[in-house]
Amino acid sequence: MSLTLELANKAVRAALEKSAELGLKMNIAVVDAGANLTAFARMDGAWLGSVDIAIRKARTARFFDMPTGDLGKASQPGGSLYNIEHSNGGLITFPGGLPIVGGNGEVIGAIGVSGDTVENDHTVAEAGMKAIS
Repeated sequence: MSLTLELANKAVRAALEKSAELGLKMNIAVVDAGANLTAFARMDGAWLGSVDIAIRKARTARFFDMPTGDLGKASQPGGSLYNIEHSNGGLITFPGGLPIVGGNGEVIGAIGVSGDTVENDHTVAEAGMKAIS
């Protein structure tokens, strides 16, 4: 299974629906298995500064095949991955990025969401991920 444009758009639509349900304005990015941007949406009024963050969250989740919040825990001072956010052209190590797993258990891409609290970013990303996982 691979992450097609159709699947990426399905994830974006689900994330948009969850954002609207919660009354949030989000930026939503989906990358494929190679961490290439495949689909993106910026809701009207969403923070411009969160465009890059959403994309970097998706890329970070794919680069390490884990939720960005989990990577963040390991990157705290004294942690085994302290300062990792400075690698790969800049990573995001707080919640809102999730890997997308295909039917065979292989990571086929990732979704990143930014525009509100990290808890809400994660909730919206989870809705998008679940729509196609």
